[in-house]
Amino acid sequence: MILVAKNGNIAYHKAFGKFNYDSAEVVNTEAVYDMASVTKICATTLAIMKLYEQGKISLLKKLGDYLPSVKGSDKAGLNIEDILLHQAGLVPFIPFYKETIDTTGIPYPSLYASVKKDSFNIHVAENLFLRKDWNDTMYQRILQSPLGITGKYVYSDNDFIFLAKLVESITGTTLDQYVNKYFYRPLGLTTACFKPRQRLPLGRIAPSEQEPVFRKQLIRGDVHDPGAAMFGGVAGHAGLFSDAYDMAVIMQLLLNGGTFNGKRYLQKETIQLFTAYHSNGSRRGLGFDKPEKDNYRRAEPYPARSASPASFGHTGFTGTFVWADPASNLVYIFLSNRLTPDGTNNKLLKMNVRTNILEAVYQAFSKKISVLAIIE
Repeated sequence: MILVAKNGNIAYHKAFGKFNYDSAEVVNTEAVYDMASVTKICATTLAIMKLYEQGKISLLKKLGDYLPSVKGSDKAGLNIEDILLHQAGLVPFIPFYKETIDTTGIPYPSLYASVKKDSFNIHVAENLFLRKDWNDTMYQRILQSPLGITGKYVYSDNDFIFLAKLVESITGTTLDQYVNKYFYRPLGLTTACFKPRQRLPLGRIAPSEQEPVFRKQLIRGDVHDPGAAMFGGVAGHAGLFSDAYDMAVIMQLLLNGGTFNGKRYLQKETIQLFTAYHSNGSRRGLGFDKPEKDNYRRAEPYPARSASPASFGHTGFTGTFVWADPASNLVYIFLSNRLTPDGTNNKLLKMNVRTNILEAVYQAFSKKISVLAIIE
């Protein structure tokens, strides 16, 4: 699925292929995808930006200033800005599921049930419900995890798990409820959501991996990331689902300096702050991914040779990519389920499909050629 918007207007929006190699389900432009780590900017960072400009979060304060649960741990002193930049020293991820299954991959009956009950109410997948108190154990695993060097860039899901907890602690509401109230619903978005099984027909949602371990089923309508699934489908690092149009609206909102259809959602200065470079050790903005600073001399520039230093976006493990470039007034959305049916499929990365198409889009506009002609 590809959507390109130029100067606030959709220039190209087309779907390709089928949901699965052996499937008769043809993809259409209303298909909904697991956005994976795009959640980090199109949900979690949006919420942090809103709270920042309301004065409820300071980037210079510590995690312990907002989360009583981290006090007494070595995570209490982590700087909010460092967390947003992935340089707080947290480990990249924790495979929470591994201690909940036996050596053959069977879930422990003390932790899971096949039907929802009072004490087993966290929906992890079809016919799989986690014990409701296990989220506390997962959180403790993050608190107990070794802390690396502060200031060194290490991309970490745990950074954004903490940020979602931050949103919840400050607002008294969960991340999904917060972004739905202040962004998705006012923007008129119809598909951007967490836990899409509760809102959308399953046939509209692209399947992800035929998971061989842990859930042992084709994941469809549940978040692919195991940790996010064990958190009930709502986490700071993954869990968001959307079609291309809704993602384009969010990116266009940011490109517009915080307004959409005449309504202001964020201040322009907030967006400029968060989408700027903030680290000497990485290309990252605050939450946002950005082009490599030395793109002009790289053999394989990221995300595209023509991307301006002002541009920003994020990729997702499932095969998603969203990008916005203020210099070109361009929004680019690429959605795929590259994990289907086998998560070892790495062709999308090896062939640089997402970034090659983005460069083609830049070239089409610079040469005043039809985007349709250059992509197809």
